[in-house]
Amino acid sequence: MENNREQWSSKASFILAAAGSAVGLGNIWKFPYIAGENGGAAFLFIYLICIVVIGLPILNIEILLGRTTKKNPVGAFKAITNNPFWKYVGALGVLASFTILSFYSVVGGWSLAYTFEAFVGTFDSFTIKNWSPEYGMPSPESAARFFDIQTKNPFWILGYHTLFLSIVVFILLSGVRSGLEKASKFLMPILLFILLILVVQGLTLPDADKGVSFLFQPDWSKIDGQTFLLALGHAFFTLSLGMGAMMTYGSYLSDKDDVVNASYLVAFLDTVIAIFAGVAIFTVVFSSGYDPTAGPGLVFHVLPPLLSNLVGGHYFAFLFFLLLSIAAITSGISILEVSVAYLVDERNLSRKKAVLIMASLVYLAAIPCALSFGLLSDYTLNFQDKALTFFDIADYLASNLLLPFGGFFLAVFAGYVWGIDEVIRNLLIGESNSIYFGNGIVKSKGFKPAFSFTVKYICPVLIFLVFLYSIGWI
Repeated sequence: MENNREQWSSKASFILAAAGSAVGLGNIWKFPYIAGENGGAAFLFIYLICIVVIGLPILNIEILLGRTTKKNPVGAFKAITNNPFWKYVGALGVLASFTILSFYSVVGGWSLAYTFEAFVGTFDSFTIKNWSPEYGMPSPESAARFFDIQTKNPFWILGYHTLFLSIVVFILLSGVRSGLEKASKFLMPILLFILLILVVQGLTLPDADKGVSFLFQPDWSKIDGQTFLLALGHAFFTLSLGMGAMMTYGSYLSDKDDVVNASYLVAFLDTVIAIFAGVAIFTVVFSSGYDPTAGPGLVFHVLPPLLSNLVGGHYFAFLFFLLLSIAAITSGISILEVSVAYLVDERNLSRKKAVLIMASLVYLAAIPCALSFGLLSDYTLNFQDKALTFFDIADYLASNLLLPFGGFFLAVFAGYVWGIDEVIRNLLIGESNSIYFGNGIVKSKGFKPAFSFTVKYICPVLIFLVFLYSIGWI
């Protein structure tokens, strides 16, 4: 254990930071349209089961491994076993985080750009009153046209990508307490406050009840075997599992912090924010009479004209994309921190050098991803009857290969290498607070057999099925 390693000042600070890592574009951008395409509440129900059955055990293990070893993903595995294979598993997490940020920073740049565009009133041209002939009549199609025009502009997309990464770097240069912790304490309450405003605003709209019903009344006719795999995959990825982020954040915990309580609270906040985002978005969509199954374009194509046409829509559009930007930033700092911690721990670099080196490498790797929508759009790789751009390739490698492998091997490691007995012994280390379901659950008679069976058998099998589904083999 390293005596000079920085630590969170409190468990609450860790929970806010970890929740910030988990809460990202997946909660606000991806969850609503996935739910919309897969039966609303029916998908939500399956998703919640997957969170409890798969997400929480893996989250506990990843945070625990970090807290126990006080190491980055590579160092954590090395500290438990001398088998060199496992350090390469840890390296997969570092590689996954790097790959994710190479395209995530581009999307984060889009969020910042749309925040600015909303602030200066660009989306007002999408209103019925002030529509712009340049983009056609106000509609999702006109907003999509605007998006396509802007993302083909290398100065626009690289400029905002640079701004997004610069914000992340600025925060990380300050360290754990002064950077990560302060940023999370500042940004997460703002995120929650903005989301609450948008939820309340959405609930006051005409036909808002239809949006709420869509999210909470299940349509089981849209459910099939692939829906279960999709829900499992989203539950797994939305908690930032498999890329070492939670392990790295866990390494800054003190030994007295209760991992189980922390894991439950992080998963709870992550899920609540995803549901609230769904309420905020679907109430606007249904009130405007648009299709809730609009797919990935729901946020950038559909919402700008819909929000702008509301009373006070200029301000609500600004708040929504500010919310999206904050979520992207809090996730971005956790993703980059994985590779920074690796360089600090394993290569003995200073935090400043580690941040600047990794940020520079990510910046360069992200350029082809950013230009995939314009100058480099013709450079594609044909795979499974699809033409994948540099952006698509980075997304595919991380989401479909690196993250599932990371989660699979983490479950195998906990179940068969570290050992369930040792995992549970370490889970019992730490004080329980007033929310007594931490050590209280671990000490219960049914916990060990249920946890053991889940980690050793259910998690690896289901994660492997998600992997097969994601690559198109099932």
